[in-house]
Amino acid sequence: MWTSGRMSNAKSWLGLGMSLYFWGLMDLTTTVLSGTPTPPGELEALLSDKPQSHLRTKRSWVWNQFFVLEEYTGTDPLYVGKLHSDMDRGDGSIKYILSGEGAGVVFTIDDTTGDIHAIQRLDREERAQYTLRAQALDRRTGRPMEPESEFIIKIQDINDNEPKFLDGPYVATVPEMSPVGTSVIQVTATDADDPTYGNSARVVYSILQGQPYFSVDSKTGVIRTALMNMDREAKEYYEVIIQAKDMGGQLGGLAGTTTVNITLSDVNDNPPRFPQKHYQMSVLESAPVSSTVGRVFAKDLDEGINAEMKYTIVDGDGADAFDINTDPNFQVGIITVKKPLSFESKKSYTLKVEGANPHLEMRFLNLGPFQDTTTVHISVEDVDEPPVFEPGFYFVEVPEDVAIGTTIQIISAKDPDVTNNSIRYSIDRSSDPGRFFYVDITTGALMTARPLDREEFAWHNITVLAMEMNNPSQVGSVSVTIKVLDVNDNAPEFPRFYEAFVCENAKAGQLIQTVSAVDQDDPHNGQHFHYSLAPEAANNPNFTVRDNQDNTARILTRRSGFRQQEQSVFYLPILIADNGQPVLSSTGTLTIQVCSCDDDGHVLSCSPEAYMLPVSLSRGALIAILACIFVLLVLVLLILSMRRHRKQPYIIDDEENIHENIVRYDDEGGGEEDTEAFDIAAMWNPREAQAGGAPKSRQDMLPEIESLSRYVPQTCAVNSTVHSYVLAKLYEADMDLWAPPFDSLQTYMFEGDGSVAGSLSSLQSATSDSEQSFDFLTDWGPRFRKLAELYGASEGPAPLW
Repeated sequence: MWTSGRMSNAKSWLGLGMSLYFWGLMDLTTTVLSGTPTPPGELEALLSDKPQSHLRTKRSWVWNQFFVLEEYTGTDPLYVGKLHSDMDRGDGSIKYILSGEGAGVVFTIDDTTGDIHAIQRLDREERAQYTLRAQALDRRTGRPMEPESEFIIKIQDINDNEPKFLDGPYVATVPEMSPVGTSVIQVTATDADDPTYGNSARVVYSILQGQPYFSVDSKTGVIRTALMNMDREAKEYYEVIIQAKDMGGQLGGLAGTTTVNITLSDVNDNPPRFPQKHYQMSVLESAPVSSTVGRVFAKDLDEGINAEMKYTIVDGDGADAFDINTDPNFQVGIITVKKPLSFESKKSYTLKVEGANPHLEMRFLNLGPFQDTTTVHISVEDVDEPPVFEPGFYFVEVPEDVAIGTTIQIISAKDPDVTNNSIRYSIDRSSDPGRFFYVDITTGALMTARPLDREEFAWHNITVLAMEMNNPSQVGSVSVTIKVLDVNDNAPEFPRFYEAFVCENAKAGQLIQTVSAVDQDDPHNGQHFHYSLAPEAANNPNFTVRDNQDNTARILTRRSGFRQQEQSVFYLPILIADNGQPVLSSTGTLTIQVCSCDDDGHVLSCSPEAYMLPVSLSRGALIAILACIFVLLVLVLLILSMRRHRKQPYIIDDEENIHENIVRYDDEGGGEEDTEAFDIAAMWNPREAQAGGAPKSRQDMLPEIESLSRYVPQTCAVNSTVHSYVLAKLYEADMDLWAPPFDSLQTYMFEGDGSVAGSLSSLQSATSDSEQSFDFLTDWGPRFRKLAELYGASEGPAPLW
């Protein structure tokens, strides 16, 4: 039978007492102290009044718990207890073995005596108990003398851990002006010691810093306000230090601290007040609507939602001309222009502005009123304003086939100032880079200057400018949106190149291709195309066209028996007509190749067979013949080009008086008086000019017309016929690629006193032509090539280029 022994020191007695309590045999300590624990059956018999048999049943390895204190600091191994078997006679024949948790590492056993020792420092917070197994073996044979038994070694706690605030430091918020006792936050400290043993883990809270503003409950750790009327505006942040002490707060207990940062949150306990009772502001009469005039500010010591302000105009003669809004970021009142101002109408305004808190707390109403008022005086300053258009936006619809020079809209602007200066109109060319439109400088008549094409530009957004004559810096503008309406001016056509094939074994009426068409026009009722053979192919014996009435058409064969040797390609012209007014049509060509196919209609080959060539002529010989023909053609073209550019000799008749052929260089052009350029009378009255005969015009040059607004008298500016004629001529000059950019044909920009060549006139030439050399003219480029040929000394043959 197994027994256990204890040391006679205090720790062993404590462990022994706990063991006896486990068995409920506190009155039988003498039996246990003898080293032979009484089995449970016998104990029950002793406690019972019934007589029991004196026969004892042998029970071995009945164990309870060992107890040992933690944190032993001695140098010798700590004695835990003793294991003993009834079969051990003390001669060393019994060998004790210890196994289980910590055996050999934390606990060791003397295999002869059964003494158990702890060889490492024990910490209950790391491990509270160990479960081990003991066995007694015959040292000679190794045969178990007792069955293996399990027992527990429990680690007894000592107060070696201070309380800790695992969630600290803490951050808390409490409203200002809170009543005394208002809960702020609860702090919690934990102690790693055993809460079931003694007072090692019983914590008591106290406040070390933060009085008299806050207090803490000693048992729960709840922090509360301890002072009334704490004002955030006076002090906002508090640092409170809380201590937790174990052993119930008794002397010798361990303590830990934490910090609680408490912030007073704001409440609306301060009314707003204007620091100024009168504001003086000014604004230009040209200030646009919604522009800022000035700012007012009602100071509020609160913050956040409690400092939000709402500004309103409660009185004054400017409530209809000005508005006030609140800036949500800075809580200032922004006074803005509500409607256009006029210095000529009213020169000053007075406003009474109120600033109030929209969010009130009823318990602080006695500190109010939570609103304040101020007076704002606003002066309107006079400015020279730009012209103003009426209306402020124009929308015009014009057909794309409108004639050049047609007036499509009258643009009107006026000077809002008292002086009412004269206005001149123009178009911002950055908004009309294509120069499709022209505006009359005085009347504001908007006209077309170029043909309009809806398919190219369906919308035009131009800006018309109005400038004061006396102050060109004052310029007003207006946007004009022009929608170009569609007319039927584009014929339908094939969207792509159509190429089809027909099999040699095709039957009559067989479908070989389905075609469709596109039209750049966009009629209201949609497009509808009609398909038919072109007139020149109306009696085509090979193919026919069937209109599907859905904007597509089918191409069908009219016969069978196509032969690739006879004709390998057919070109079928198809007439496509639209449904517009007028009806427009075009002819598209369908290319049809004859191909050899199998019985299922799959194409095998569409190329002509090689036997189509003469038998005696190889393919290489044919290529050589074609190359020779090409070389001959190139030589012929080269000879023709050389003949065309060959220099023709300039033969001078010796009998002709050369001095009579005087070339004049003094006609610099006479502006409107230069009737050699055009007849100005045609501009004033084109009908009379046509009736009187064709106007004189230069044969070598068409005049270029840039703008006639500055030449046309104001009395004729309203004549739309003159404008139409001028714009048509302007467009004609712009489209002439050969017209030089000069005012007159007689422009000699490389001659005269400023030219490095001097004068070319023969009047100031030397007496002999031989003394003059004009060979340098050949270096002046193509423009002087003809002069170089006439006056230059050429000894060799004429060049070929």
